[in-house]
Amino acid sequence: MSEMITADLVDLDLAATTKEAAARSLAERMVAPGRVTDLEGFLGDVAAREAHMPTGLDGGIGIPHCRSAHVTEPTLAFGRSAAGVDFGATDGPADLIFLIAAPAGADDAHLTILSSLARRLMDESFTSALRTTADAEAAASLIRGEAPATDAGPAAESQSPGEPEPAAGSAEAVAPAAPAEAAPDEAPPARDDDAPFRIVAVTSCPTGIAHTYMAAESLQKAAEAAGVHIDVETQGSAGFTRLDPETVRAADGVIFAHDVPVRDKARFAGKPTVDVGVKAGISRAAALVDEVRGKAERGEVSAAGPAAPADSAGDPGDGYGTRLRKWLMSGVSYMVPFVAAGGLLIALGFAIGGYEISDAKSVAEHFVWTDHTSWAALLFQVGGLAFSFLVPVLAGYIAYGMADRPGLVPGFVGGAIALTINAGFLGGLIAGLLAGATVMAIQRVPIPAPLRGIMPVVVIPLVSSAVVGFLIFLVVGKPIAELQKALTDWLSGLSGANAVILGVILGLMMCFDLGGPLNKVAYAFAVGGLANPNEGSLKVMAAVMAAGMVPPLAMALATVVRKRLFTRTERENGKAAWVLGASFITEGAIPFAAADPLRVIPAAMAGGAVSGGLSMAFDCTLRAPHGGIFVVPLIGNPFLYLVAIVAGTLVSTATVVLLKGLRKAQPEQAPAQAEEETKVLAAA
Repeated sequence: MSEMITADLVDLDLAATTKEAAARSLAERMVAPGRVTDLEGFLGDVAAREAHMPTGLDGGIGIPHCRSAHVTEPTLAFGRSAAGVDFGATDGPADLIFLIAAPAGADDAHLTILSSLARRLMDESFTSALRTTADAEAAASLIRGEAPATDAGPAAESQSPGEPEPAAGSAEAVAPAAPAEAAPDEAPPARDDDAPFRIVAVTSCPTGIAHTYMAAESLQKAAEAAGVHIDVETQGSAGFTRLDPETVRAADGVIFAHDVPVRDKARFAGKPTVDVGVKAGISRAAALVDEVRGKAERGEVSAAGPAAPADSAGDPGDGYGTRLRKWLMSGVSYMVPFVAAGGLLIALGFAIGGYEISDAKSVAEHFVWTDHTSWAALLFQVGGLAFSFLVPVLAGYIAYGMADRPGLVPGFVGGAIALTINAGFLGGLIAGLLAGATVMAIQRVPIPAPLRGIMPVVVIPLVSSAVVGFLIFLVVGKPIAELQKALTDWLSGLSGANAVILGVILGLMMCFDLGGPLNKVAYAFAVGGLANPNEGSLKVMAAVMAAGMVPPLAMALATVVRKRLFTRTERENGKAAWVLGASFITEGAIPFAAADPLRVIPAAMAGGAVSGGLSMAFDCTLRAPHGGIFVVPLIGNPFLYLVAIVAGTLVSTATVVLLKGLRKAQPEQAPAQAEEETKVLAAA
């Protein structure tokens, strides 16, 4: 364990000025001893993690980290920068940079040591010692915990990176998990007014190596300073030990500091809850402790999991627009499997039995085993039933994204009503938002402790469903239905230049963020048209799928025709991109965009616009919402559709090769370009 970091892995005069350059400089030190086997592949994994969330922390600390198949053993490299490197922290550049590399299959002992370092970074005496030491060996020894930090605080004295820690940390020892949990609807025990306020917290981040444990440490220190007892469950890569059910039951408040879903969140139902991103747990720990105490004093409680996660979830800077996007994407992500299954079954039914199969009798009344039309009718009718869930599922899970489980019932009810009054896809969107808002409003009403148990199963579903039903049936339903009809008529009448322009716009949206929010908006628009299919909506679906196939196919082709412009890892990714692109999985181009966004994204958008526009110009139609080339037989004008895809792929390939070739020809511009790319990638 003591060899996780050595003097050779320490650079006290790091000269890099960008986070990419800093990561490369430190990673190169890992390559020499064989700890990293593929430098470019490892850096690609680091960049992908950085794109998910910047790793800069207040206090001048940067912790780029990832788990990677290109790492042979857990390794730390440390760099100290006099000028500072921007890792996205709110207080400015980082001068202490830790590159943490963990193998994809790292065991719990190694990950526990890495998490211990993350905790020590919250100790000012530890970081001060690293800023003043003049010897690389001394710095490595300090990080390993072999040399005590001057004036080290309690956190540094009690634990070093070489000592294992419990996966569920707390200000006091946490008892082992009991075999059974207390039911979430049981009223918590009465609290002695003289007893300290008790908080339980859960911290987690995508990789579970650094932020998870730093947030836990920060919350523990803030609670200790406030005279509050806290127990923290760290759901990290080292696994997690579930908090004792009695500890959860006795808690007066809950803090979730997380960027991935909290596991078994229902345990914390019925308590005042603060739900934020993991970085807020590090930078605003004291404010979170005060906030949950304030909620407890006002009697604000959660019905199931967090009271209203979208109201407080995410980073502190999340505005209403960001939260609205997350709510809508929640509904779309749950809707897509229903759309894919139902749409493909309907398309197969048409392919086998022809379009007249839509008039077939119910297979429950008439089914002939040897008749292919009976099988076609079966596929069509099963697909139609699956498709009928589209709007209720959309509405239900938009409400779920806003208010967690209590939003499901009014959301599904509102979506079903939207179908009944022919409000369609737009009605589902509005119903979901109304349902979530209604539940969130109910949850803000102070509830006496004895009544909390019936809130999630009786009161909230009853009241919210009645309110949403009233609003959809009698207030907003008719205007939405009229708007839906107008949209359907507009799509049906699309032709000529208008259709081509719409195809170009949808193609640009599909390729701008490669599976991100804008991509999902375009896809949701196309899928919504399939709920009430007509010639125009089928053209839109075809254009969206054609454009979405282009980016991975273009990157795959580019790695073949100009191998020297791509790293070995990118060339390997290119092989997989052939299959991903052919299957309409736009995300297959993300590894290329993460490494080189300023060249890959514009190239992808150019090709997507060409394919989308040509598909509309060729009057191609598509009844299946997914499938790629595997549903070409179900496409109207299939040959011209393939021509549109090939044309877009060639345009995108030529563009990316040209842009990358210019970069190779002008190396003197690399630093400025790298700095600009850093900003773009962080923003994405």
